[in-house]
Amino acid sequence: MKKGITRRWLINGFGVIVLLVIVLEIAFAMIMRTYCYQNVESVLSDRAQAHAALYSQYADDEPFDFEEIARDFAESFHEKAFFELQIVNSEGNVILSSTGFAPSSSTAPEFADALQSEETMAMWQGGLSSGENVMAVSAIVKSEDGYVYGAVRYVTSLTLVDRQILTWVGVMVMIGVLLVVFLMLSSSYFVSSIVSPLKEIGETAHTIAMGDYDARIEKKYDDEVGDLADTINYMAGEISRAEKMKNEFISSVSHELRTPLTAITGWSETMRQSVSDPEIMQKGLQVISHEATRLSGIVEELLDFSRLQSGSFELKAVQMDLLAELEETVLLFRERAAREDLQVDYIECIHLPPIMGDPDRLKQVFINVMDNAIKYSNPGGVIHVEARLIGSIIKIIIRDNGVGISPEALPHVKERFFRANPTRPGSGIGLALADEIVRRHGGSLDIRSEEGVGTTVTIRLPVPKSAGTETTSN
Repeated sequence: MKKGITRRWLINGFGVIVLLVIVLEIAFAMIMRTYCYQNVESVLSDRAQAHAALYSQYADDEPFDFEEIARDFAESFHEKAFFELQIVNSEGNVILSSTGFAPSSSTAPEFADALQSEETMAMWQGGLSSGENVMAVSAIVKSEDGYVYGAVRYVTSLTLVDRQILTWVGVMVMIGVLLVVFLMLSSSYFVSSIVSPLKEIGETAHTIAMGDYDARIEKKYDDEVGDLADTINYMAGEISRAEKMKNEFISSVSHELRTPLTAITGWSETMRQSVSDPEIMQKGLQVISHEATRLSGIVEELLDFSRLQSGSFELKAVQMDLLAELEETVLLFRERAAREDLQVDYIECIHLPPIMGDPDRLKQVFINVMDNAIKYSNPGGVIHVEARLIGSIIKIIIRDNGVGISPEALPHVKERFFRANPTRPGSGIGLALADEIVRRHGGSLDIRSEEGVGTTVTIRLPVPKSAGTETTSN
């Protein structure tokens, strides 16, 4: 999973967070530097402006010696521990310093800017030849008539300020690192809570794919991952059920095929040994013909199922008389029902309009439903067949009073391979095919049943709007 969710999280999630923290740290450092430097500049400006104003008061007195008065101020300067007071002449050269030593710089780079400034003041920040970072503010000293005597220059080192800024930035960096570590640990736990279950789900899905349909996933979280685990478990259960049904289907079809083949083989041997007996030959031919027809029906049903699975199942729709196909099916099964002590009660409809459909396929539906009604009816039972026209819908109702279907099996009777009663003959795909055929005709096949009471199958088919309709009662 390192190349999957974890990698995407590292790049898209955690990487963005780290980048954001770095940007915020840089922004904080710049803001702190600007804030501190502005405070220092403000302090220097206030002092330089006040000092320059004091000089200007002396400039109104006669005689005024700028350098002498500046020397007196420099010698009596009391803030030498924090600032350096420099006196700049009218040419911008530093002539005096409160340190008593040679000035730290021989010129004042900001002097020219101060002369042009409306506030007669300017700031300069940079490094000395010694590498020390300093800030200087110069305030112009001039008389009332505008004569410039020079400037008062306050200079201070920014070493302590830079150190304080670095301390604050260092603290913020540590906070950022702790925040990133915390986010990494919490996010790692969160990602692990997704990746680990997904890995387990993948392994279980692989196990299921290998044929172990009893494998299940333990649901640890009541969220989307837990829903996925439930879905996989449900899928495994459905696959297991479908596999069981398929095996039962194969077993049932094998039995269905074996029965007519056994009969054909047995009677073939009997006929071969009794060539001179016309009665045995006639009976044998009848049995072989009957079993061959039955075998053909099974094979055709399997072929239809194969076409349905492959998507090549097609209908040949023509204008047809649905009632004719239904009556033919009833006649076909009436004799068989009589042999099994069953009664077929058929109520004819006076008129049914023609519909667009495939006669062979719809007859296959009627045959399948009638066949099931006979299979699941007990001797002495009655099978009721009725056709009705209700509005623009034709309803075909086939009802029996046989064994019925259990409530547990009823929702699955139209599923492929499902057999409600394994003790009765059948392949388990007839109703699935019938339901698909009716659905493709735009209709529906509904089944209602009560165990021990009987089953009612209702087939609804639409009548084209162009056809005349006659509404009958329910």
